[in-house]
Formats: sequence, structure tokens, C-alpha cells
Amino acid sequence: MSLSRVSVTAVRNLHPVTISPSPRINILYGANGSGKTSMLEAVHLLGLARSFRSTRLLPVIQHEQAACTVFGVVDETEGGPRNLGVSRERNGEFTIRIDGQNARSAAQLAEIMPLQLINPDSFRLLEGAPKIRRQFLDWGVFHVEPRFMGTWQRLQKALKQRNSWLRHGTLDAASQAAWDRELCQASAEIDEYRRAYIKALKPVFEQTLSELVSLEGLTLSYYRGWDKDRELVEVLSTSLFRDQQMGHTQAGPQRADLRLRLGGHNAAEILSRGQQKLVVCALRIAQGHLVSQARRGQCIYLVDDLPSELDEQHRLSLCRLLEDLRCQVFITCVDHELLRECWQTETPVALFHVEQGCITQTHDHRE
Repeated sequence: MSLSRVSVTAVRNLHPVTISPSPRINILYGANGSGKTSMLEAVHLLGLARSFRSTRLLPVIQHEQAACTVFGVVDETEGGPRNLGVSRERNGEFTIRIDGQNARSAAQLAEIMPLQLINPDSFRLLEGAPKIRRQFLDWGVFHVEPRFMGTWQRLQKALKQRNSWLRHGTLDAASQAAWDRELCQASAEIDEYRRAYIKALKPVFEQTLSELVSLEGLTLSYYRGWDKDRELVEVLSTSLFRDQQMGHTQAGPQRADLRLRLGGHNAAEILSRGQQKLVVCALRIAQGHLVSQARRGQCIYLVDDLPSELDEQHRLSLCRLLEDLRCQVFITCVDHELLRECWQTETPVALFHVEQGCITQTHDHRE
């Protein structure tokens, strides 16, 4: 699965542009501030209907423009091309079109076009809040377990009802018990899906990491969000008074976390920024392998400022791992010469020069 065409209008400083990317490696190079990351952001908008650079929408839409639009053609491994379109307006409204029809949610985009992002903020996966790691975990589960989305929606509904009751006490005893049963049942299913995913992810992650860096003793474990030796129904019962005081449910899958430890300590407190980036790269590449095994289409990787914090040896190792995935990759850098020797001669590579918001395709640097 890959994007064969991308058209971008009114995204940040980019001039209106249509490109035809390589199905494998695409390198966008140019000076800082030229618009390279904005092109990755446009692809991200197409896959998730939101930016990875800002939670606010207005900075994404070009000055004095009413909306930004990204259109793309996805060539799937099996079946014909899929036409995707996303338009975001200044008033916050957005339109998603899939094959000429309005789509209900961004989840439909994500299912067609799985995206993985590796950028200078990637180390936040290790040192940031548990929510970031839960999102990483659930992204993977969503793409390999068809039952996950429906169960996750059930969980959110039950959790919302329970939290409302904790704050306002508006449910009768029978309704409260019914929602607690639903919450516990959905939680058990979510936990089962997550456990199965982590069991599959760990050996792939460990093998991938070993090809990037030697970190003896680094462990990846999963915390489900409540005591591993107790049933959730018991935990909810014994913590009811505290939950009422806090106004929300303290235990459950909404508190799950991934834990990376080195020598008994939080890995983020010990590893250098460069090492953290390699660990995150290994996690995201391992996810790509699992998605490829579970479904016909592969991920599209967006790699912003690849040479940052990585020496020549690690750049080469990371590029070879991305190449081995046989998926589509978009990479930004200032100097594309740093990536000259990173690819096999038979791997298709497309170069795009970005200057003051204008994108021009140039020749493969190996030709």
C-alpha cells in the first residue's frame, strides 16, 4: 500500500502542489523553514485528519485562506486505488471523503492508510505521560485486532456513564451495577487484546533494537491499569469512596501503560536522547512489521529530520530497517547527501527539493 499521488492546498507555507511519490523511499530536502515538515504534516492530515505539530488547527491553515485541503490516491496491495480527501476549515469543521463518499470518522482513514511518525519529539514516547504510550499501544492493537474498535467504544461509553454517576450520583443502584458489569467486561476484552499484542510485539522489538543499538537489560512490560492479582470488579468496589471523592474512575484500562526499564530504572532517565530515539524507532518499526503480518497493506512512515541526533552508522542501520519493511517512506533532511549511501541500488528513491514552500522533484542522487 502506498500513496501514488498527493495534492496539497493551503497547508502552512506550502504553495499548491501535486507530487507523485515513489512507492518506496521519498526524500524531501532543503533549508530549515522551507516547508519540508509541512509536507509530512499534509500526509499526516490525509491519514488522520489532524496535525502532529499542533493541537490547534489555525496555524495549519495558510494565512488568509478559509480552509486547507489534502487529496491523495492510495494504491492498495490488492484491489484498485482508493481516493482520499480531507478538508479542514477555520471554524473547526472538517470533511473526510473516501472514494467520493463522506466518511463518518478519521478511524476510517487510519484503517486505509496506517501512518507511523518518527520525529525529533519521538523521545516523548519514553519520557512523556502514560497517555502517549497507551495511544502507541492502541494504534497497534487497532490495526491487528478487528474487534478492538467496537470494544474500545463500549469501554468509553461505560466509563463515561460511571464517571458521570461518581460526580452527580444520578444513577439508581441497578443501573450503576449494569454499567459496572459492562465496564468490567469491556475492560477484560481490551486487556486481552493488548496482552496478545504485546506478546507479539516484544520479540520483534527486541530483534529490531539489536540491529540499531546494544542495550543489555532493556525490558518492555505492560501494566494493565489495575492490580494484576485482583479482578477489576473487586478493585472498583474497594476504591468506590475514593473514586467518588476524585470524581472519576481510578483503575481500569484507561490507566494502562507500557514500561521500558533498564537495570531496574525507568529507561528514559538513563538513556541519552540519541539512544531514546533509537528505542522509539525500534518500537515503531516493530509495529510496522506486525501490521504487515496482520493485513495486506503496510504502514507509511513519516520520518522528520532523520539525521538529527544520529551518527552515520545509526543512520545507515535505521535506513536499512526501513528499507527491509518494503513500505513507503517520506524522509526530510537538510542535506540529502547524508543519505546517499543508505539504500540498496535497486530500491526506488525519489528526491524532492523544497524551497520557500515550493516543491520540485529532482533526479535520484544515484543516477
